[in-house]
Amino acid sequence: MTLTEADVAKDVQTANWQIHYNEAGPADGHPVVLLHGGGPGATGWSNYNPNIEAIAAAGFRVIAPDFPGWGASQEVKDFASFDHIEAIAELLDALGITRAAFVGNSMGGHTSIRMAIEKPERVSHLITMGAPIQMGPFLFGAGGGPSEGLKIMYQGYSDYSPEGMKRLVEIMVYDRERFATPELCQQRSEAVARRPEHVANIAASAGKAPISKWVDLNRVSEIAAPALLIHGRDDRVVSFESTLFLAARISNSRAHIINRCGHWAQLEHADEFNHLVTDFVTRY
Repeated sequence: MTLTEADVAKDVQTANWQIHYNEAGPADGHPVVLLHGGGPGATGWSNYNPNIEAIAAAGFRVIAPDFPGWGASQEVKDFASFDHIEAIAELLDALGITRAAFVGNSMGGHTSIRMAIEKPERVSHLITMGAPIQMGPFLFGAGGGPSEGLKIMYQGYSDYSPEGMKRLVEIMVYDRERFATPELCQQRSEAVARRPEHVANIAASAGKAPISKWVDLNRVSEIAAPALLIHGRDDRVVSFESTLFLAARISNSRAHIINRCGHWAQLEHADEFNHLVTDFVTRY
């Protein structure tokens, strides 16, 4: 069976947010929460559609939400006061989940790291792919401001035409011919156009979005959950050096660097990613 979004789509009202999410797998399975990135058009489904069914088939309860301010979830009008981890904690409460494995791509990876530091009792496992961190004085690689990929992502908040989305998808992946298809770029453009208020709010946020509160890197060594840090060697959005930084400071961690892979490891190398996640959460 191949799941469609309609098969797994649900909505829930939390304490403060109306959140759209995808759910698959047994209700009594260990929860695995898949958190998407912050690019225009990103959703739980668009970031994880090749992964949800495979991880659920391994016996896990898979939850892939749209963050408030993205997809079919409630609008975020003021990103200066929005906190990703509080919204996700509310989602866990609404779904009756005490503790879960967190899997996050890009912005979702950053949120997962903050969860592991600030709400460790909610995190059984930490898995990141291309998680951005503000390395600042810790930086040991090339610096000088936003990466090539981040600049194009920011442009996509105001230009979400199919051409704009083509530039975005091409910078996110290593294999452009396979992944930056006209169909995907059109779908991504249409997804943004359905809720233009989301990207308008991000564009107007004056540096407060898509990430409104950054992790304190001095606290990374506090992370006690077993951590799997996945990164594409060819990531042009977030340098793989950020994963090396995290791996050096999280005591119970391991880094997995994939060559010929961009920012979307879970899409470009879906089978490998699915195996890594299910094996890791089962073993540790």
